Amino acid sequence: MSDRPVSGGAAGPSGAAGPVLDTSAPPSQPARLVEAHRPELLLTEEHSLCPGCGEPLAVRVFLDAISELGLASQAIAVAGIGCYTMFSGTMDVDLVQALHGRAPSVATGVKRMLPDALVFTLQGDGDMVNEGLQEVLHTAARGERVTCILLNNGVFGETGGHMTATSVIGQRTKNTLDGRDAREHGYPILIGDLISRLEGAAYVARGSVHNAGGVARTKRMCRRAFETQAAGEGFSFVEVLTMCPTGWFVPTADGPDELQRTLAEVHVVGELKVDGRIRTTQELHAESLAKQREVEAQLAAGGLHE
Repeated sequence: MSDRPVSGGAAGPSGAAGPVLDTSAPPSQPARLVEAHRPELLLTEEHSLCPGCGEPLAVRVFLDAISELGLASQAIAVAGIGCYTMFSGTMDVDLVQALHGRAPSVATGVKRMLPDALVFTLQGDGDMVNEGLQEVLHTAARGERVTCILLNNGVFGETGGHMTATSVIGQRTKNTLDGRDAREHGYPILIGDLISRLEGAAYVARGSVHNAGGVARTKRMCRRAFETQAAGEGFSFVEVLTMCPTGWFVPTADGPDELQRTLAEVHVVGELKVDGRIRTTQELHAESLAKQREVEAQLAAGGLHE
């Protein structure tokens, strides 16, 4: 790696954690389209979800991953019950609608009948971790060759915005207006940590869609999960942290920062199980802090390095 700074100086007067870009002149290279505006497996970009919702981004991510792997003709989705259920009519893949919380069991049946299919569930935290926790845990413990995708925003969005099992301590919801209190409501369930310890789980990861880096990282996680299933290695799981400004009582534009400040501080992103190696959320948090200190040290020394 080179010791040359990415750009010509330290952080600007605002103290932003990143290199300073010269905006006094137009860029030397014109803007160009690097990705299609609409994934080929998404029939329309129109939806009825709230402004600032992160779920459309998450859906785009895993549909792109399926297309890139050339598995579109084999894909079968099993949808749970939540805001995301509206995508049942706009995703161009075969789909089965499950009862609340039961998608992993339905996916098990589909996969056993069609073993060559790419079978995945689409569920929210209320659907998976509240209503159907036993379903996903038993599916993972059996090592079923399916992929479960969890869209985690810490609220029951569709049914009014009340607390779920993943809501973090202090988080305001419709029925915890003063914030989730551990003495009254208990502690959040870190579902990825539970699944990673099960022998049947081959790949477990937690991503996010609150910034461009998170979107790119989550797509890689989805690809790895689908590849795990295609290789017959066992159960795979990807949790995606998504924004819900309506349910969080914050302005639409504040959704990404609120996710980083609340959910992501507890449900830390990263790969929890890869090739048999398990890393806890606490270990991911420690690694994140170490990386942050490294970046801060580079900025203090004059800028980030390549």
